[in-house]
Amino acid sequence: MFNVCPQCGEYSVEKAIDASGPFAICPFCGYAHPFLQLPLFLLSGPSGVGKTTVCLELPALLHECVVLDSDILWGAVTATPENNYQDYRNLWLRIAKNVGQSGRPVVLCGTAIPEQFEACPERRYFSTLHYLALVCNDQLLEARLKQRPNWRHSGSAENIRSMLQFNRWLKEHAATTRPAMTLMDTSQRSISETVREVAQWVRQRL
Repeated sequence: MFNVCPQCGEYSVEKAIDASGPFAICPFCGYAHPFLQLPLFLLSGPSGVGKTTVCLELPALLHECVVLDSDILWGAVTATPENNYQDYRNLWLRIAKNVGQSGRPVVLCGTAIPEQFEACPERRYFSTLHYLALVCNDQLLEARLKQRPNWRHSGSAENIRSMLQFNRWLKEHAATTRPAMTLMDTSQRSISETVREVAQWVRQRL
């Protein structure tokens, strides 16, 4: 319950941040709540590019971080395209903020783009948000999606078209998003190579 002021008990997300602490300033009583303002690492990419596999294997190499998959709450928590999924992204920022108070930054895996996080009220509690987008060639991505179990509905023509479009969009626009996203093409990389390079990318920014 990081958003509850320990002095007056009022709840507020949009606290002013005093970087000298850093402190989160309660708008009701002025209490300066000391907290850890850590970086957050966002691992994105279309379905089928390897995010989930990386998310499963990364903790064994990256003990200094907590690795979470944002899909674990998909369907259990409202996520609506009308506001660009910002309520869902804001919830994950809140979770990552609270997890980070243990002293370990979070690596959050899921299909998303910077604008969905950067406009969220909870964004202020992180020093920096770093974005890494996994991509691959279209033929490989389509083949992977078609090979998935039927219950995932990944092999439908509509889903394949949507994921291919996102894959291409990332390749074309990652350098111009705010902030820019780092691209990593997994087409010629094994899973172990990809996991090692993702871990290295995170460590270079800790």
